[in-house]
Amino acid sequence: MTEEILINVTPRETRVAVTSAGVVQELLIERAASRGLVGNIYVGRVARVLPGMQSAFVEVGLERAAFLHVADIRDHADKPIEKILSEGEPILVQVVKDSIGTKGARLSTQVSIAGRLLVYLPRDPHIGISQRIEDEGGRAALRERLKDLLPAGEKGGFILRTLAETASEDELRADLAYLRELWKAISERSLGAEPPKLLYQDLSLAQRVLRDMVTVDTARVLVDSRENFQKLAAFAERYMPQVRDRLEHYTGERPLFDLHNVEPEIEKALSRRVELKSGGTLVIDQTEAMTTIDVNTGGFVGSRNFDDTVFKTNLEAAQAIARQLRLRNLGGIIILDFIDMESIEHRNAVLDELRRALARDRTRITLNGFTALGLVEMTRKRTRESLAHVLCEPCPTCSGRGEVRTAHTVCYDILREILREARAFNAREYRVIAAQPVIDLLLEDEAASLTMLSDFIGKPISVQVESSYPQEQFDIVLM
Repeated sequence: MTEEILINVTPRETRVAVTSAGVVQELLIERAASRGLVGNIYVGRVARVLPGMQSAFVEVGLERAAFLHVADIRDHADKPIEKILSEGEPILVQVVKDSIGTKGARLSTQVSIAGRLLVYLPRDPHIGISQRIEDEGGRAALRERLKDLLPAGEKGGFILRTLAETASEDELRADLAYLRELWKAISERSLGAEPPKLLYQDLSLAQRVLRDMVTVDTARVLVDSRENFQKLAAFAERYMPQVRDRLEHYTGERPLFDLHNVEPEIEKALSRRVELKSGGTLVIDQTEAMTTIDVNTGGFVGSRNFDDTVFKTNLEAAQAIARQLRLRNLGGIIILDFIDMESIEHRNAVLDELRRALARDRTRITLNGFTALGLVEMTRKRTRESLAHVLCEPCPTCSGRGEVRTAHTVCYDILREILREARAFNAREYRVIAAQPVIDLLLEDEAASLTMLSDFIGKPISVQVESSYPQEQFDIVLM
């Protein structure tokens, strides 16, 4: 299916949308102030070794120390981490997962550098093949093609990416030369480097898009910034000339994302509820531990057709779920709650539809069948923050709970707090400062309670509206 890639560039933010048949399939956003770290290579310093967790914290110059588990240490040979690392020693590491939430970035000592066709493993003499290349005969032939291009005594290893399957020998040779030259420069910068020091920063989002996402199905790549178009054109001409002809500078009057209806899709991708054409809905909830997606049917169509309605809604939901995972960049553990189906054939058909829809995802996915409770469990590799975490922050009123205490609840909290203050302090008067709905209740429905409390403590109680306060906030001022 033909794709178009749209790149919208502003001075502090780059946004990328991948569209297919006019429908947005993926959204990627990178900001200059919070550029992703995955792929960056550092000389770090071991800050703490934690034998109980078999891990270490490494200072690499970020706000928080990064995390290194013993399993991510090359050639650890089942040794405990305290026998491998000691506090204060320098160590060459690469970021494999961005800082997410309260967790620091995750590191590995197994360095890998991605090119367009190959991933170079300078410390591991191993040749691997992308899992997306499924034909065993094709995999073996591809491995032999690469071996023929490698010099005798090659110490490093390579992983052949999906695009390598259709690449020419000249293209493979060019990618090899580029990766070797890059590793040579990184190695030279590491000599005598005082940690913490950044040795290599991965490509910008727009460059990574050219490197990783342009395939034979990509009709064109539109860039709406002249300066960035010229930079990308120069990058493509040097490292991937076969892509250059598909790169275009968009000069239309309408904003690029408006023209292709991307802005509304961003708004929808931040919504908890997704409407399906059949009338059903998806309800998507992200928590720290997992993401849950609940499928709901629309109006009841009668008992005779209800099974068919459920089946068709679940089939549509399977396609919509796969698209939403890409749009929102949801990762980690994902639990899918399809509408209950009695028929085993219907369940299998929905799972097959989900597998087909997930097949176009560039991120590694594992999918399990239905559990005894009728849920589908899956995982999607998470290396960067989700779209919602990039564009949004927890509500300052509810702190991310999604709900606030009622005005009545806050009134009763205030009455109890006044009683506590009266027992601790001998004030002349107690003044309540709170939001308008709370003050209204204290002067109307709870006026009798306020009067009774004033009589009980023997002191006057006054009230004052503070329009800037959210509903849960209040202060008791001792006058």
